[in-house]
Amino acid sequence: MLGTYLAGVLARDLRTVKRELEAYEDERDIWALPPGIANSAGTLALHLAGNVQHFVGAVLGKSGYVRNRDAEFSRRDVPRAELLRELDAAIEAADRTLPALPSEVLESAFPVPLGKTTVNGTDFLIHLAAHLAYHLGQVDYHRRLVTGKNTTVAAQAIPELRSASRVG
Repeated sequence: MLGTYLAGVLARDLRTVKRELEAYEDERDIWALPPGIANSAGTLALHLAGNVQHFVGAVLGKSGYVRNRDAEFSRRDVPRAELLRELDAAIEAADRTLPALPSEVLESAFPVPLGKTTVNGTDFLIHLAAHLAYHLGQVDYHRRLVTGKNTTVAAQAIPELRSASRVG
């Protein structure tokens, strides 16, 4: 059940990144780097898609995805359509993998350390969701800064948790 909920959270936020990218009127602005900004929205989109496809799709789901983290930060001027496809692939990885995870996987050590620390699968996935949300906020502010438009892309509601143990 937790896997299903986490898949919903990741998919919701990845879809919001997609809407952010679609909100740039001029596709070139996705790659703008105003002074003081380290990463463009395009770089962040590649990084987020790579993160989910790697940790969820490849590590947990054995998808065969091979990550090139350096390219996530060095590629430039990737067409918006390609960025959207990468985000769709990340959504698919989350939707395909997380709901099917047995509770033992969530309770045992995640196969990849978090920094120098070993954490269980649940803790790692919570970290991954928080990391995604952090960068989603950066994409939103990048878009507003670069386009000069203070508009929202309307983040989606909290995913439904299908359980008799729901509170409220």
